Amino acid sequence: MSNKAELLVINPTNGVVSRQIQCPTQVVCLHVSPSHVLSGSSDGLLRTHDLRAPTKRNSTSEHIVKAHQGSVQAIESSGNWIYSIGWSSLNGRPIPDPVVKIFDSRNLKLASSFNFAAGPSFLNVHPVKSTTLVLTSNSGVVNIVDVLNPSLGEFHQLDVASYLTSSAISPNAGYISFGDAEGIIHVLTASENDAEPFNGFEGRPVEWADEPAEPPEITWTDETPLNLIGMPYYSDYLLSSYDKGFQSVPEYYPPPMKIPPQVLASLRQVEGVSFAQLPRELQGKRNVISIPPPKKQGRFRSEKSRRAGGSPPPESPYDVQSGDSAPRHYQRNEIEYSKFGVEDFDFAFYNKTSFSGLETHILNSYTNALIQAMHYVLPIRQIAKSHITTSCSREYCLLCELGFVMRMLEDAKGINCQATNFCKTIPNIHSAATYDVIDYGRETHTVNYGAKIQFFNRFIVENIKVEGNIEPSNPSLAPFRQGIFQDKTPSPLSQLLSIESKSVITCTYCRNSNEKPDSSHIIDLTYPRKIPTNEASQYSDFASILRNSLIRDYSQKATCQSCKQVAVQNIRRSLTPELLPPILLLNTSIHNDEQLKLWQDSKNGRFLQPFVGVDIATSPSQLGGLSSTLVDVSAGLVWYELRSMVIDVKGSDQSSHLVCIAKVPEVERNRAEKYSWYLFNDFTVRGISEEDALSFPGRWKVPAVLYYERVDMQDGLDFSGLPMTQDPSILSQDISLSVVRDPSRKVHELLQLDELPKPGTIVAIDAEFVQMQLEETEVFGDGTRRILRPARLGLARVSVLRGSGPKEGVPFIDDYIHTSEEIVNYLSEFSGIHYGDLSPQMSAHTLVPLKVAYKKLRLLIDLGCIFVGHGLAKDFRIINIFVPPEQVIDTVDVYFIPERQRRISLRFLTWFVLEQEIQQDEHDSIEDARSALLLYKAFQAMEEAHTFDDKLEEIYRAGRENNWKPPSAAKASPPPMHATPGVPYSTFFPRPFSPTFPVDALANHFQGFTLDPPFRQQFVPVAPEVAAFSMPYTPPRTPSHHHSGRRSQGQRPR
Repeated sequence: MSNKAELLVINPTNGVVSRQIQCPTQVVCLHVSPSHVLSGSSDGLLRTHDLRAPTKRNSTSEHIVKAHQGSVQAIESSGNWIYSIGWSSLNGRPIPDPVVKIFDSRNLKLASSFNFAAGPSFLNVHPVKSTTLVLTSNSGVVNIVDVLNPSLGEFHQLDVASYLTSSAISPNAGYISFGDAEGIIHVLTASENDAEPFNGFEGRPVEWADEPAEPPEITWTDETPLNLIGMPYYSDYLLSSYDKGFQSVPEYYPPPMKIPPQVLASLRQVEGVSFAQLPRELQGKRNVISIPPPKKQGRFRSEKSRRAGGSPPPESPYDVQSGDSAPRHYQRNEIEYSKFGVEDFDFAFYNKTSFSGLETHILNSYTNALIQAMHYVLPIRQIAKSHITTSCSREYCLLCELGFVMRMLEDAKGINCQATNFCKTIPNIHSAATYDVIDYGRETHTVNYGAKIQFFNRFIVENIKVEGNIEPSNPSLAPFRQGIFQDKTPSPLSQLLSIESKSVITCTYCRNSNEKPDSSHIIDLTYPRKIPTNEASQYSDFASILRNSLIRDYSQKATCQSCKQVAVQNIRRSLTPELLPPILLLNTSIHNDEQLKLWQDSKNGRFLQPFVGVDIATSPSQLGGLSSTLVDVSAGLVWYELRSMVIDVKGSDQSSHLVCIAKVPEVERNRAEKYSWYLFNDFTVRGISEEDALSFPGRWKVPAVLYYERVDMQDGLDFSGLPMTQDPSILSQDISLSVVRDPSRKVHELLQLDELPKPGTIVAIDAEFVQMQLEETEVFGDGTRRILRPARLGLARVSVLRGSGPKEGVPFIDDYIHTSEEIVNYLSEFSGIHYGDLSPQMSAHTLVPLKVAYKKLRLLIDLGCIFVGHGLAKDFRIINIFVPPEQVIDTVDVYFIPERQRRISLRFLTWFVLEQEIQQDEHDSIEDARSALLLYKAFQAMEEAHTFDDKLEEIYRAGRENNWKPPSAAKASPPPMHATPGVPYSTFFPRPFSPTFPVDALANHFQGFTLDPPFRQQFVPVAPEVAAFSMPYTPPRTPSHHHSGRRSQGQRPR
């Protein structure tokens, strides 16, 4: 930049000025983006200069936009976004413009903006998170904010004696430094390491190693024990540290090994000596010692602090995989229960990927594998996700529940989920008992889950194709198949799965042939029959078996319609390549060892390949060794790609459990993921190789269900006709099943159309539950107990309140949930639910089906609402819905010191912080949600006044003194708000209150609002500018504050 208001472009190689750009006003800042040079001038204009293009005559820039009223202070860019801060004027005096503006570099139009009330003076872009900015005022206020969600920012106050003059951020984003006018450097850091990675003016002295101690002198005699010498420190297994598998009992007389039953069956005895030939299946490695796997350690979150210093135990080096036993990652994993319940189980220990698993402590959870298999078939997922946006009137709809589960799996990104509502819906479908798909919780070794999941596969397809049928409004997903379905468009699922063909029936007596239409969605594989040795062998490769199963050539005795004779009739399906569907769904139908042996690996290679080619007209062929690209194939040959499959894993005790192996689509795989195939073993998820996925090394691995996608139709499906957004009017509809609803008991006000939530809208939520199933425990002789299955709770009531606006604190959802299941305990003391409240014939409240309440919550999540509540993790878990962590503000975590390991109840917090008594008789979800909202407002006020840390310490002291329970009004009164020494009322409230009115903490936020009994207090309305002082700041961790190279006392991490 020069003083003559021009830009000079200098060649760094030879120092020659290659271009001069005239500027009308003085340029105060420059920034180089990947495609342009950005300049900000003193007149508030932002200009872009493209140095790659030739200079136009009389042109000073490519684009110009008025960014600020005064001068531009700083410019930064990230991707296609340009960020700018500048100056404005107030009463003729320049002040920092509080508005941070975001422009699109492609057209230099204003894309968005947000406020920084302290006035930004410095602007830095986060080097790791491209949408995160670090804004700093000259007074030391630092705001770390995501421009996509500016309401959830982190605020920090630097301890500066003067004004700031500069700021910078390290390349790894671990440190942010600031310089002030006194020459002092301040550093903010989020690093968990106490040691600074730099030397300041006060370097730390070198810490030398301790001198080794001299070994003690040992007087050796014949009686000196050898263990006096001691052992050095070691981290690997020692040879002398014998594994338990090598130790026999008793030690000196080990019992002989048991003779296998196969050997005893062929035993012969000659002259008193018994001998037998070693069967073929027992031949192989004999010098491998088989040891039982070590007992799994409990994996609980509450024990993480005890395990933090050590590393996980290594797998046994002697764990040799045999062809008759499943590898460890295929074996069943059970959820262990601590005293804190299933919420304490560390599911993250079993899943290090970005793909979520499903939990198992639920009846009918054997369907987890099939849900995962269908989830990664993207066309089926699209149909399920679209269906939940429609106004489906069925109370029990499998397609709705499948869509809800798939939304959770899609949003969770590796966090464990559960299909509770889906599994609970299965017994309520009238045809479930006919298909024998209901799991009654029997012992696993008595249930053949491989056959059961194939029945369930047919059951769910038959149901969801009907549930998704909205004829005559069905959209056409496959226009190229429209002529196959004649004059009507079937349901979306039928367009993907159905094989519309004709069966040709030929009479062997009169040779007359006739045709009849045939439609099928699932193909049961048929295998070649066992033939005598004098006959020619049949094809036994997978492509041949698939082709024969599609054609389905068989014979049966029946009366011929032409000759009226009872004769053998040959039946064959007539197919053409155009009739084959986009998704081919197969049941393997393995019923004996000969059929299973076809799938097992042999010296000729694998039976199953990632692609299979089917030629209906001629002989089949099979493709192996290709990855994901296919060359052009001959006419009539249709290629299918294996997408997912359900595997039945057999245990050594003949027990059975199901896993899913899926090839995750490329659009969902992270570039850092090195695997394309993943194993979903309930809540255990891990990447596996293609060889591991497609091989069948032993009898323990039995395929059950396979999903194939047709290669030439993957990009030809059209989902634009499917609805993908839910109608928000459901939040304004008064829906109730109760026939005796009492209007006077209705306490909620429905949202008006102008009140519909927007991204960032704060709502308060609480739910109540009833017990649907008792806890199943096993009691041992020593009195100890083991939880086999935890108690199952069901949603009984959910209340959602407005979190801002003129009706702040007023509920707009207060739904009681209808259930047809038996309730074993209403838990009235903790839920406020009584007998008859959930019955349409007896309830005086607003009673809705579970799906209606669920769709309301699902809509609020999709609209971007932020949920405030107390203990929301458990509530959302029982509701069976996943809410992104960035949309949850849980006061149980806000008022929590991790070092104390004690979470505080809502009742105690409300008594201490808000000076209110709640939950005296029974719980009320509206009262609890409102208390959580007030606690969050109190937190914001105390955080703004920088008194929250002191108040939190005071809460913990009072909790220990009162045993974490609020004393009754007769024994003690709530502590005054000024209990903290030196903290006045103004710390918690925006202005002093009149002593003539009853004051409740932050009650002025609720203008003219009246609390429910027994806390009915009318509050004084306040001015809107006083009531709106909240600061949405809930950081998970506050960075420590460095001052001039030395660590000073910063805020405690929360």
